[in-house]
Amino acid sequence: MRVPYSWLREHCDPGMEPAALADRLVMTGTEVERLDRVGPSSAEGFVVGKVVKCEKHPKADRLSACIVDTGDGERPIVCGAPNVAAGQTVAVALPGARMPNGERLRKAKLRGIPSEGMILAADELEIGDDHEGIIELDSGLAPGAPLGEVLPLGEAVLEIEVTPNRTDCFGVHGVAREVHAITGAPLAAAPWGEDAPAEGEGDASDYASVTVEVPELCPRFTARVFTDVKVGPSPLWLQARLAAAGQRPINNVVDITNFVMLLTAQPLHAFDLDKVPDGALLVRTAAEGEKMTTLDGVERTFDSETVLVCDRNGPSGVAGIMGGQVSEVSKATTRVLLEVANWNGTNILRTSRQLGLRSEASSRFEKQLHPELTMRAQRIASRLLVELCGAKLVPGTIDVAAEPPPSRRLILRAERVEGLLGMFIAQQDQQTYLERLGFEVQEADEDLEVVVPPDRHYDVTREVDLIEEVARVHGIDEHLPTTLPAVGGAVGGLSREQRLRRRAEDVLRDLGFDQAVGWSFTDPGEAERLRIPADDPRSNPVLLANPLSEEQSAMRTLLLGSLLEVAARNVARGAGGLALFESARAYLNAPPAGGKVVDPLAGHFAGDQPAPFAEPHRFASLATGSMSPRSWRGGGEAADFFALKGVLEALAGQLGVELGFAPTEEPFLHPGRAAAVSVEGAAAGWLGEVHPLVCRAWDLEAAVAFELDAAPLLAAATVGEERYEDVTTFPAVYQDLAVVVSADTPASEVRAAVMAGGGELLRGAEVFDLFEGAQLGEGRKSLALNLEFRADDRTLTDGEVAERREAIRAKLDEIGGALRE
Repeated sequence: MRVPYSWLREHCDPGMEPAALADRLVMTGTEVERLDRVGPSSAEGFVVGKVVKCEKHPKADRLSACIVDTGDGERPIVCGAPNVAAGQTVAVALPGARMPNGERLRKAKLRGIPSEGMILAADELEIGDDHEGIIELDSGLAPGAPLGEVLPLGEAVLEIEVTPNRTDCFGVHGVAREVHAITGAPLAAAPWGEDAPAEGEGDASDYASVTVEVPELCPRFTARVFTDVKVGPSPLWLQARLAAAGQRPINNVVDITNFVMLLTAQPLHAFDLDKVPDGALLVRTAAEGEKMTTLDGVERTFDSETVLVCDRNGPSGVAGIMGGQVSEVSKATTRVLLEVANWNGTNILRTSRQLGLRSEASSRFEKQLHPELTMRAQRIASRLLVELCGAKLVPGTIDVAAEPPPSRRLILRAERVEGLLGMFIAQQDQQTYLERLGFEVQEADEDLEVVVPPDRHYDVTREVDLIEEVARVHGIDEHLPTTLPAVGGAVGGLSREQRLRRRAEDVLRDLGFDQAVGWSFTDPGEAERLRIPADDPRSNPVLLANPLSEEQSAMRTLLLGSLLEVAARNVARGAGGLALFESARAYLNAPPAGGKVVDPLAGHFAGDQPAPFAEPHRFASLATGSMSPRSWRGGGEAADFFALKGVLEALAGQLGVELGFAPTEEPFLHPGRAAAVSVEGAAAGWLGEVHPLVCRAWDLEAAVAFELDAAPLLAAATVGEERYEDVTTFPAVYQDLAVVVSADTPASEVRAAVMAGGGELLRGAEVFDLFEGAQLGEGRKSLALNLEFRADDRTLTDGEVAERREAIRAKLDEIGGALRE
């Protein structure tokens, strides 16, 4: 909501600079996003001028050579406007004046004729968008008079972020009342107090009729009829007001409806009555698939829940959102039917989303306005139509209304105010604050009986809402004491799962990975770019009802896509090796295998009942390029499967977890370079080199990644459960072992067999070499392991170690392996 400061001051002048008022509004609950300025930064050099002489330029058909009286004498000015003429009173910028774009005006010669200034059009002062002709001022103005006394130059504009509950602040008068409440400055009389005189013939019902078939969706529909309407440009002051408020001036009739909406927060719509057959309007829901072309020139198709305003020939407007071209006001219009209606906010919001169409009207109606506001807007608009369009108001108002909501009465208890706020506010002060905000207040012993005004009806519904109003006007920043919450003996702290999650994130950072925070929203086509087939649950994301954009209309099912986006953005900007990780949630339409929902915080299954979706917390990492700097000793090799497997094992080691790895296939991973990751035999995630086609989709040469569910990893963590073990002084026995197994036997299975055979004396076994060759036979491989034997109470003998080797041989036989002598 853009609020021109001069317009605001007409209703309540706070007597302070705009910046100071903006700060005060922010501190009392009205968010001012920024303080803008429309037009030139200074009014210096802008004056009223009188065109004394105007002739065609001898060397240019479209220019005029003028002599203009600017109060300090006559000066030549060359003008390109087609409507400039001798005798006009005009707006002039003198040499040295700074234009809205920051350019300083200078003397010049145009086709050989000197020009000492500029005769201004509305768009050159940013008080309108008309550039076809110059501004013509009141002929009674004296040449040389400061233009800033005639037109709003350098207009300060408060840009307010209106919260959904404060519909009153969608109008300038509502903001003025807020300023009155927080500053105590006088508030002008309500602008809807005076109605226009009725001078037309007959009664409004003789010209038009209104039928409402859906009163639950249209609680009130009012209409007035105007004859002898003269459609034309709005006066300059009205154009300037609208332009500063962000509205484009169109013609006097339409501009009046926009002006009144901006003033009262109640939208209006004007029909060309001669384009409405028999003047009959019908409010109904649309037939499924019914169509209409709206004022923006788009043909729209409606469903059966859309409310339409129709004439006898069909739809003429989408209720509360936008009118139709069929009954649009034009230069030929002489009779106007003015609609001011009230609509069901929820229905307007639904329709606006369904059509992808938002307007100034819908943004107000969807918050739910009170039916009482309709007649306020009718009275102001009627007066302006008579004054600015020469119209005659036909007596009577067509008013089709359902039962209005009853006025809301609340009791404000003094003890409750002090108990909730922790400070005393005198009853008289409470009453003053509420009355400034438009509430009716009466004393009831120590308490107050309060009647909520119509424009706050859907906002203030409870006693606590009144306390909030009192507190913020009183000044929370100035008077509310700062105290710590009373917590008794309770102290804060992190749960075990939170500590483990933070530890895991710290480990990844210590390993040289940068943490990324990606969007939870993603492109619905991301699954296709990741080559995930349609029958995979990960290709069926949760879709948003009201997305920020089409590119962010689905919830991600993998963190991989977010990391690929971050990597692609950095690589495109010249970044070299990247090592990224993210600790965040994925969003699944279907639960994990078995129909169980994993609770990532508790680290265990939340239950055995199927659920419609799940939000597992995950750790994901991606590396592209080199993970180590190049030097004269080497380095600089691109990250590969084994590099990231080492990172994953280091992460698990810091949590006291042993991971299992097995070959797998994922559509987004390179075939043969992918592994399934398990924890204590349960699936936990995947690891692998990203498929070349996926890398190509993100403009990356190559990448390697992993993604793990946090729940099984943290549930198996033994960090914090460590036990003291004395450091033995007896030496270890180290031996190497070569094992020949089938080529498809995982190294983890070989190591597990070796550890089982080694018993308690075998403290460690690490694979350090892989050999494949013809001498081993087809389909065979040799794995070399380094073994560490140790006893806590003695030095081991060769016989004891040999016994353990034989036990290892036996275990290897069980998996089809043999020691290579």
